[in-house]
Amino acid sequence: MSNNHGRVINFGAGPSALPEPVLEEAAKGLFNFQNTGIGIAEISHRSKEFTSFIANLESLIRKQLDVPPTHEILFTQGGGSNQFSAVVLNMLARWRLLHPEAPAEEAVMDYVVTGSWSKKAMEEAKRLGGGRVNAVADSRQFSQTGKAFDNIPSHDAYKFSRDPALIYYCENETVDGVEFSHEESSPAAFPFQLLGQSTEKQLLPLVADYSSSFMCRPIPRLADHAIVYAGAQKNIGPAGLTVIIARKDCLVDVDAAARLGAAPVPIMLSWKTLSDSKSLYNTPSVLSIYMTGLVLERIDSLGGLKYFEDLNRRKASKVYAAVKEGQDRGVFQKKVKDGSESWMNVVFEVFGEGAEKRFLDGAEKKGMKGLKGHRSVGGIRVSLYNAITEEQVDTLVTYMNDFVAEETKPKAEQ
Repeated sequence: MSNNHGRVINFGAGPSALPEPVLEEAAKGLFNFQNTGIGIAEISHRSKEFTSFIANLESLIRKQLDVPPTHEILFTQGGGSNQFSAVVLNMLARWRLLHPEAPAEEAVMDYVVTGSWSKKAMEEAKRLGGGRVNAVADSRQFSQTGKAFDNIPSHDAYKFSRDPALIYYCENETVDGVEFSHEESSPAAFPFQLLGQSTEKQLLPLVADYSSSFMCRPIPRLADHAIVYAGAQKNIGPAGLTVIIARKDCLVDVDAAARLGAAPVPIMLSWKTLSDSKSLYNTPSVLSIYMTGLVLERIDSLGGLKYFEDLNRRKASKVYAAVKEGQDRGVFQKKVKDGSESWMNVVFEVFGEGAEKRFLDGAEKKGMKGLKGHRSVGGIRVSLYNAITEEQVDTLVTYMNDFVAEETKPKAEQ
């Protein structure tokens, strides 16, 4: 257990752990933001101090992710789920402007379904209508049960549409512990090479949900994406803020598209509205933006994404090694196929009557919380976001190894 402020180790999936130095600095800012004499939660979002702060946050994201000048960085509310709708409405508006005479049914939205969140995003596209929804690949078809999201499909499974309005994928599935590999040679990497064969447009309408892996390592082929978005509450800040990296051709006049037959877009879901107002059309999530800025400053001071990529690789490797040890001894069972595992969310089951409860209770006694799997899938989930230190991971791994040893003792010794 941490000696600071009576805190425990928070392995929760979100809202997730934040770095203690950031929390301490944010506490000061709640009383007095940048010597204004006004707390950050009270200050005007139009003040020169805050507008300067949000501009610096944008520059930090641009620097760390090497965001090209073709893309803008926007800040909004509503979390990733709000972008399920915004993606459909904005990208269909873009498609309508590109195809003013085409029948609406010719608009196709491609979804790669690899877990609970991409499935929800596709369901929202179907609910909103405005075009045909195509499941490019569904990883459940490649699971042993036909129902589990436990893999990233191999490249020969993908069937992209020709000239779709959007191509959507979720880079890391928080619930299911599945993630696209960043090794281009891996069969579990996103099949970027197939996209050029499936669209007539040079500017690909590629949309990625990076909510649970944003700023944990670089984004492969970021410039090839039309949209990358992420809720802040996993790696970079508290809930209430969503970051959008939008290619400028996607910041379309949604009202002009509506006059041509596209669905009207609520003003706060329009990416162009956010862009034109520099993300200040309405009062933004001021406190969330402030704390995210502090996190980004810390990332920069520690060496940027290279530092966190190396750190996160080590953390994940240690936990997966402990899971394998437990699996070899019949106590744990990894839920995701080899090569498709998430760095951020390690999911596994604990075998034995009452064993899962014993595992969770024992972890809590040692000051570790947030390890229970998502209610829809059960089991154990270890979330290893940026704020989780390697020392904290070592504490968990030691506990996992001790638990396996205890569970495999002969009954006479227990």
